[in-house]
Amino acid sequence: MQGSGDTARVLRTAAWMWTGYLVALMLVDAVNYARAPKFPIIAYYVGNGLIALAFLVLSYWSELQESLGMFFMPLMLLMIAGAPILLHHLFVPRFPPGPMSNAEGMALRQLPVLFIGLVLTAWQYRLWAVVVFSFATAALEMFTIVFLTRMPLNTITIFFIITIIRTISFLVVGIFISQIMTRLRVQGLSLKQANAKLTHYASALENLTVSRERNRMARELHDTLAHTLTGLSVTLETAKAYWEVDPGKAGELLDKSLATTRTGLEETRRALKSLRASPLEDLGLKLALEKMADSITSRANLKLAISTPNLMPALTPDVEQCVYRIAQEALENVAHHANARSVSLSLQANGSNLVLEIQDDGRGFDPGDKLSSGHFGLVGMKERAELSGGVLTIDSQMGKGTRLRLEI
Repeated sequence: MQGSGDTARVLRTAAWMWTGYLVALMLVDAVNYARAPKFPIIAYYVGNGLIALAFLVLSYWSELQESLGMFFMPLMLLMIAGAPILLHHLFVPRFPPGPMSNAEGMALRQLPVLFIGLVLTAWQYRLWAVVVFSFATAALEMFTIVFLTRMPLNTITIFFIITIIRTISFLVVGIFISQIMTRLRVQGLSLKQANAKLTHYASALENLTVSRERNRMARELHDTLAHTLTGLSVTLETAKAYWEVDPGKAGELLDKSLATTRTGLEETRRALKSLRASPLEDLGLKLALEKMADSITSRANLKLAISTPNLMPALTPDVEQCVYRIAQEALENVAHHANARSVSLSLQANGSNLVLEIQDDGRGFDPGDKLSSGHFGLVGMKERAELSGGVLTIDSQMGKGTRLRLEI
């Protein structure tokens, strides 16, 4: 069987198709039977309309679907297949003479609705259910004709022939649909297994990459910072020992320690430089922000309005990194959580100060909600801003979007 979400969507589609068919058929009968007695026609459409309306309501009743479980779909199939057969034959003797009021016409009236039921059966169940549906509708048709109606023998014979032809047609079409659905299920299962393997492979590759990078950085720090600090410690201990015995020698050792410190600092900076965001290194803050914002909004089908200064002030790498990462986190939040249609990014430079503003027209949230704050990563962004000497403020209201402002 299919998932509950897919089942609900397909049932709603079937319900609206049934309802639309009844409306179209009613319009046709309004023209064909304009001068005929209205009560049988009205009663016919009231009966069928109430069943179709009940089917539509139940298709949206998720609580009932969960409570009935596996019995929900058989109930819906019984409504869309059993009720029309009973109602059609109850109105055959009373329907005014005219087009589609004879045996063939009445059988044709119920055929589209029964076909919807057949498609639902083939989509939801295996081949055996298609066979059961085809013969069950035929059996109900003949039972209704023989025991619940008073038809002449020739009419019963016509309905019997029509029922046989319809049953054969249902079997052929149902088997075909069932085979297609079986193939789709197999392909879907294979695709799910392939996605699981791909996800596992990607996770393993990511973990391997992170592990290799950590090992590389550990070697870099060991070869630079650790060696520098070890040599510096030994030199300073020696300088301390010579401080009173040979001040000149102690001074030389201090000079040597300073030189070692400067060399170690440069090596450490070189090692840590590889951890910075590569777009900043390659493009600079202005172009890196524009490229990153365009990439995120294009992926999320968001309308982007961006404004950046032509001339950027001289900024330290930490400030550039802070602005870039906060903008990236904010735009990713808009793309994944805000349900917005448009977002604007503005970067203004005033001397050596920067003001970053990001505003969206999404659903907003409560900044005081701890769950929301954790969900959107606000705590991490505020901590990053504070470490770089900036101030991050976020204004948001439910249904009125969110405005983020970083001053640094």
